[in-house]
Amino acid sequence: MTPDSVVQIVRDMLMVTLMLSAPILAVGLAASVVISLLQIVTSIQDSTFSTVPRLVAVLAALVFSMPWILHKAIAYATLILGNLGRYGQ
Repeated sequence: MTPDSVVQIVRDMLMVTLMLSAPILAVGLAASVVISLLQIVTSIQDSTFSTVPRLVAVLAALVFSMPWILHKAIAYATLILGNLGRYGQ
């Protein structure tokens, strides 16, 4: 196994990880911005008001994107494990 192939495997792993986490992080960011704007407009500075909706938004995004995440993760694992013999050389 050459150093170039190791770098390619690690690069692919990091790209898949970024691709799988991006939708959930984007929803969390959007929820944070909306809630922060609501707090600024209404002058409510309660920590529960900011934490609970963010948590609900992230959990909802996780539930709705779980089939897609599992499909992509299984496809990547199948690709890596399918080429395991090639990596051992």
